[in-house]
Amino acid sequence: MRRSNALAKAANRRREHDEDYQLEQQIGFLLRVALQRHYSLFSDYMLEGLTAPQYASMYKLLEVGACSQNQLGRLINIDVATINGIVRRLKAKGFLTSRGDPHDKRRHQIELSAEGKGILQRALPVAKQISAKTLEPLSGSEREILLRLLKKIG
Repeated sequence: MRRSNALAKAANRRREHDEDYQLEQQIGFLLRVALQRHYSLFSDYMLEGLTAPQYASMYKLLEVGACSQNQLGRLINIDVATINGIVRRLKAKGFLTSRGDPHDKRRHQIELSAEGKGILQRALPVAKQISAKTLEPLSGSEREILLRLLKKIG
């Protein structure tokens, strides 16, 4: 009696999920695993304990110059709450400064400090190495294809 009950439960579980769907083959799952690998490499190699979003924030500020916190978040596709925390931590490390916006007294602009520029200059070659290590399992043509496809769906 017990055995037939267990078999019936197993048969019900098989019917409850789609036999053609395997979680480990889904794009979201695979992207998350790849991103975890990249973040782990970033954590292992990046200078000053910078996270990937912190580095991206600093690099974008180097590219565009001073801007509002909200604009920075939009430029690197990070939500308002997250960019707020990133900016706060980078200011605490002395890598960013803020000043009033000359065109809008209600807003502040953030920019790289001299120390932040120096760290970024030293971190750029490390960031390139991290990208190379992330893509290391792929051939050159596979890397190009992956990056092109990610841009296409992003």
